[in-house]
Amino acid sequence: MGDPSWDPITVLDDDVVTDAAQRLLAAERSREPIRQLSLQYPDMTIEDAYRVQRALVAVKIAEGRTIKARKIGLTSRAMQQASSISEPDYGVIFDDMFFDDGGVVPAGRFIRPRVEAELAFVLDQPLKGPGVTALDVLDATRWVTPALEILDARVQMSDPQTGHLRTIVDTISDNAADAGIVVGGRAIRPDACDLRRIAALLYLNEAIEETGVAAGVLGHPANGVAWLANRLARYDEFLASGQVILSGSFTRPVPVRVGDVIHADFGDLGAVTCRFG
Repeated sequence: MGDPSWDPITVLDDDVVTDAAQRLLAAERSREPIRQLSLQYPDMTIEDAYRVQRALVAVKIAEGRTIKARKIGLTSRAMQQASSISEPDYGVIFDDMFFDDGGVVPAGRFIRPRVEAELAFVLDQPLKGPGVTALDVLDATRWVTPALEILDARVQMSDPQTGHLRTIVDTISDNAADAGIVVGGRAIRPDACDLRRIAALLYLNEAIEETGVAAGVLGHPANGVAWLANRLARYDEFLASGQVILSGSFTRPVPVRVGDVIHADFGDLGAVTCRFG
């Protein structure tokens, strides 16, 4: 089952993992972030963080939530270097995390929301690693479409006492900071253009805050989807047909507040817009 060559390094016992997941869920519902896990458990590993994330996901599924999408984060070299890691991270997007293009996103649902622009891949066929390539991703994809990802932090971003900033284990445990998704614009076939050259202008209240090009995602956004399919093979998991895969942001996250309007202009692919109310 899974990847037989993979030897995970973990230090947290199961009770600690379960407790961390429960506290993250409580933080999401109370909108009060918890203290950084990286401070509480300094030896915590990335695999421990994914154990916490899987425990959190399992609780939500048991409560009736359905996985409809997945996200890939930290896909740019700059973000990886800033986080002292050498690979992206990933998280799960549930059915109650989808918001309408042009609609109102309930700002009161979040603690510290931020928004990024990216491309979403809508799968027509499943992808199961190991050995998945970018070409396999393009073959398995029915549509590529503009999207906004909403991020949030259920872990304190800065420790009030020490100023310690959250680390990669905090973010991964916190479901890779997933909070929502808005899909819009014009969907295209994956071979309709050079996906690397798709660009976006990210506006906050009519002012351009960020710009980016899709090649910033591991050289090609399909590479991020291939990485995820291969990474999930460690747990004998795969990307299912019909799932939406956020391939990674090519803009920095923009903080938003109540009343803010976010508009991402993807040129020929149209735009995605939402308002935080």
